[in-house]
Amino acid sequence: MKSLLNSIETLKKSFVKSEVDKRIKEFENNKDYFSELCYCLLTANFNAERSIKIQNILNKDFHKLTEKQLAKKLKSLGHRFPNTRAKYISEAKKHKENLKDILQIANKTTLREWLVNNIKGLGYKEASHFLRNIGYKDYAIIDFHILDLLEENKLIKKQKTINKKTYIEIENVLKKLANQTKLNLAELDLYLWYLETNKILK
Repeated sequence: MKSLLNSIETLKKSFVKSEVDKRIKEFENNKDYFSELCYCLLTANFNAERSIKIQNILNKDFHKLTEKQLAKKLKSLGHRFPNTRAKYISEAKKHKENLKDILQIANKTTLREWLVNNIKGLGYKEASHFLRNIGYKDYAIIDFHILDLLEENKLIKKQKTINKKTYIEIENVLKKLANQTKLNLAELDLYLWYLETNKILK
């Protein structure tokens, strides 16, 4: 635990801080909600950098292409699950016009629950990822990089599966870590991701 805290504090005094601050500002200014939702649907169980490239290519076409066209495009771009992701994105289109209204839900727990329950393909991690990428700061994105880091530092036990209860428990561990490092969860995630990958993505 102490080692992890020291590592984060060291990064906060390095060039990484300006990169994290820059990325957070980008999230706060991101109003392209549907494109970001599609990115988070794409990146589940897939490479984040490749998902970013696909998002950049298809950005304005996500809502225009039919499910079949989208599946074909995703396959040509090398996505691991072209058919499933095309289906999820196509089904999510029905929420495109009211996403802004949905995001007005004041209760943070209720908002994430709504996304998980109403948008197929979004679990707690993906819903949290989406919300963080459009400027929310109070959700943890618990992927295998974060799990590995927490396990290595004896903050959690090795997890076989992550259900809702487990997700919330691990999120609470991360909230305590965020408090100790004087960061919000959005910032903490970027620092932890950098510790594991030497990259700051989204």
